Amino acid sequence: MFQQYNLIDGSLQCARYAFMPNKLRYCGGDKNSLLYQYTSNFYQDPGLSGLLKEFETLYPYLKLIAYKNKIVNPLDKRVVEAYWLGNSLLNNIKAKDLFNHMVDIQKLKKKLKKNIFEKVIGILPGGAFPHHSFHVINIPKRTGHYPVDHTIETMDQCRIGWGRVLLVKSNKVKVLTHLLEIKNNKIRLGKTIEKEYIWQFGDKGFIKNIKKDDWVSLHWDFVCDKLSQIQLQNLKYYTQLSINLANKQING
Repeated sequence: MFQQYNLIDGSLQCARYAFMPNKLRYCGGDKNSLLYQYTSNFYQDPGLSGLLKEFETLYPYLKLIAYKNKIVNPLDKRVVEAYWLGNSLLNNIKAKDLFNHMVDIQKLKKKLKKNIFEKVIGILPGGAFPHHSFHVINIPKRTGHYPVDHTIETMDQCRIGWGRVLLVKSNKVKVLTHLLEIKNNKIRLGKTIEKEYIWQFGDKGFIKNIKKDDWVSLHWDFVCDKLSQIQLQNLKYYTQLSINLANKQING
């Protein structure tokens, strides 16, 4: 029996993470200004849900997580958080579910070279989850509008990062964060660095009252949201799992 959680809508939270790659024209539809109007005005309705359904990689993952947890709405807040940050809903997706999703829905067998596809599929039983970081770090080719090979730099930009705010400026914040790097043929999080990120365009951002020492999530040089301690720990945990799997793939 599916649970009726369709009134608990996480479309606004999802849009915060989807906005910047859409602005850069990497994925999603061609209505970024409308997506911006929704997110900057903290407003959600069926129209916003319609925009998010146009993300050909993102939305099928949300549908998978929702279906395997018997939740009606793929934009339920818990489903959205499971995909972007990670939570216990991911535990209900088995390796065979993810395999079917990769083959039937994401069409990776057609998009990747045979040896690469086999490596990706081969690590699924090792603890893979339908988390954004898994797709970014373990599938070496982008699957949006521009199917080009990832570099460590684009991989780092595309994953959801995290950092602690050091200084708030007019439209940027200085954040203490980590970047992905490759050392000794292994992917890892490097040492903490200070880096500036955009947090609003003009006088509008997607989060309110950002201040020093807030923990924030980061995507394509943009601040998406504030993070609770639980969300932060989940994001760190699932990101590290994805890194570990990628290293098995590289060195396996």
